[in-house]
Amino acid sequence: MADFNLDLRSVEEHIDDEDGGDGARITLGVLDGTTPPEEWIAATERGEVLVLAVEGELNELASGFAREISESGGELVHFRSFLIVTPDGVSVDTDRL
Repeated sequence: MADFNLDLRSVEEHIDDEDGGDGARITLGVLDGTTPPEEWIAATERGEVLVLAVEGELNELASGFAREISESGGELVHFRSFLIVTPDGVSVDTDRL
């Protein structure tokens, strides 16, 4: 068998270089009206996926950002007591619900 040499450190460095070191990000939060809608919008514009625990009336709490995120190509999915908000290009598969 031929010698096989794998340098995992160089592979990890290469991966970090390709995506700028940021990678995908999931942000957990609480949707209770204390966070300004602009912060949720900015997070999705940075490519973050939001998983927000809903504490209150969902339609009222999400009214300040839902339309803008949806119109920009993002998705909003209410699942149990959470609102999942994705940026453009990230879809939520609900086929198993």
